[in-house]
Amino acid sequence: MTPQEAGRSRPGPVRGTMPEEGAGPVLVLLHGGGPGVDAASNWAAVRTRLSARFRCLAPDLLGFGTQIGGDGTAGLRGPRAWAAARARQVLTLLDQHGLDRVHVVGNSAAGGAAALALLAAAPDRVGRAVLMGGAGTGPLPRTVPFYDEPTRTSMRATLGRLVADESAHRDLLDDLAGVRLARALRPGAEEAFRSMFAEVTDGTPPVDPGTIATPVLALHGERDRVQPVEVSERLAAALPHGRLEVVAGAGHWIHVDRPDEFCTLVGEFLSA
Repeated sequence: MTPQEAGRSRPGPVRGTMPEEGAGPVLVLLHGGGPGVDAASNWAAVRTRLSARFRCLAPDLLGFGTQIGGDGTAGLRGPRAWAAARARQVLTLLDQHGLDRVHVVGNSAAGGAAALALLAAAPDRVGRAVLMGGAGTGPLPRTVPFYDEPTRTSMRATLGRLVADESAHRDLLDDLAGVRLARALRPGAEEAFRSMFAEVTDGTPPVDPGTIATPVLALHGERDRVQPVEVSERLAAALPHGRLEVVAGAGHWIHVDRPDEFCTLVGEFLSA
């Protein structure tokens, strides 16, 4: 099945994957990697609009949401190992749904890195891809977010860095801080999160963007406080069929700061 062939009957729900929405080409949404994240909360601002144009699948990635301690996580250490495991998770999901080929949107250091690993491992399974916020190709954070001070105040501050203007999203951030605090404190969540950011010099090799033949749109917020725009500039330049769009006025959460522009850019690129 290609992204353009969406008429096949749908299987029952897969554990850890939001119920499918929409019709049309199949789009897999891979969420970001902040503490306490899951698919539902990550894509809430844009999923309804994207579902007007695409048949959307949004799984909880390994190490988050329903997938804390999930199959395939034992012994994982370092961002490259986690990205490769999540790429395998997505391939399993596609097989479970009988999908041969899909489009992908990958957010930041979790979903973006997983999408990049998927493009390297199984290029025939992805038609087009959108990578957000540098897709994990920038430097690791100097300190692990939130867990050195696991409080609601710390969670709220962590979330505040993801948008360009906190005052424009005050209610959303306040609500999310409580929801994500509870998830981030679940058994096994901290251990998994810290292992994702461990510096590892051997093990899983890095993905070489120069080997990826898939058309890729790199999206970056002009006012991103997590990763500088230069990270996505380097990524887009290294991709043989890469294109960069810097979204004016947006922070790391482009889809929250500029949801209309985000959906338009994604829709036009994936439908080209």
